[in-house]
Amino acid sequence: MSSALPTTHRALKVPEVMDALKLSRFKVYDLIRTHQLQSIKIGRSRRVPADALRTFIEHQLEEAA
Repeated sequence: MSSALPTTHRALKVPEVMDALKLSRFKVYDLIRTHQLQSIKIGRSRRVPADALRTFIEHQLEEAA
Protein backbone atom coordinates (compact mmCIF):
# COMPACT_ATOMS: atom_id res chain seq x y z
CA MET A 1 0.00 0.00 0.00
CA SER A 2 1.06 3.53 -0.65
CA SER A 3 1.59 5.74 2.37
CA ALA A 4 0.10 8.77 0.61
CA LEU A 5 -3.55 9.55 1.13
CA PRO A 6 -5.46 8.45 -1.99
CA THR A 7 -6.86 11.50 -3.75
CA THR A 8 -9.47 9.59 -5.76
CA HIS A 9 -11.20 8.10 -2.72
CA ARG A 10 -13.80 9.92 -0.69
CA ALA A 11 -14.21 7.18 1.92
CA LEU A 12 -11.21 5.19 3.10
CA LYS A 13 -11.11 1.63 4.34
CA VAL A 14 -9.66 1.04 7.79
CA PRO A 15 -6.46 -0.52 6.36
CA GLU A 16 -5.95 2.64 4.28
CA VAL A 17 -6.31 4.78 7.40
CA MET A 18 -3.92 2.44 9.23
CA ASP A 19 -1.36 2.93 6.46
CA ALA A 20 -1.83 6.71 6.26
CA LEU A 21 -1.42 7.18 10.03
CA LYS A 22 1.01 4.27 10.59
CA LEU A 23 -1.25 2.97 13.37
CA SER A 24 -2.54 -0.45 14.29
CA ARG A 25 -6.04 -1.66 13.48
CA PHE A 26 -6.86 -1.59 17.20
CA LYS A 27 -5.79 2.07 17.52
CA VAL A 28 -7.78 3.16 14.45
CA TYR A 29 -10.92 1.47 15.78
CA ASP A 30 -10.21 3.02 19.20
CA LEU A 31 -10.10 6.49 17.61
CA ILE A 32 -13.40 5.73 15.88
CA ARG A 33 -14.98 4.34 19.07
CA THR A 34 -13.97 7.41 21.10
CA HIS A 35 -15.28 9.74 18.36
CA GLN A 36 -11.86 11.28 17.74
CA LEU A 37 -12.05 10.06 14.13
CA GLN A 38 -15.38 10.26 12.32
CA SER A 39 -16.56 7.27 10.32
CA ILE A 40 -19.60 5.84 8.64
CA LYS A 41 -20.90 2.32 8.47
CA ILE A 42 -22.04 0.84 5.17
CA GLY A 43 -23.51 -2.58 5.80
CA ARG A 44 -20.86 -4.31 7.88
CA SER A 45 -18.06 -2.14 6.51
CA ARG A 46 -16.58 0.87 8.28
CA ARG A 47 -15.37 3.82 6.16
CA VAL A 48 -13.56 7.01 7.14
CA PRO A 49 -14.31 10.02 4.94
CA ALA A 50 -11.09 11.54 3.59
CA ASP A 51 -12.15 14.93 4.97
CA ALA A 52 -12.56 13.40 8.44
CA LEU A 53 -9.03 12.04 8.26
CA ARG A 54 -7.67 15.44 7.23
CA THR A 55 -9.61 17.11 10.07
CA PHE A 56 -8.22 14.59 12.56
CA ILE A 57 -4.66 15.24 11.39
CA GLU A 58 -5.13 19.02 11.51
CA HIS A 59 -6.59 18.76 15.03
CA GLN A 60 -3.61 16.69 16.17
CA LEU A 61 -1.21 19.26 14.71
CA GLU A 62 -3.03 22.11 16.50
CA GLU A 63 -2.81 20.26 19.82
CA ALA A 64 0.90 19.58 19.32
CA ALA A 65 1.67 23.27 18.66
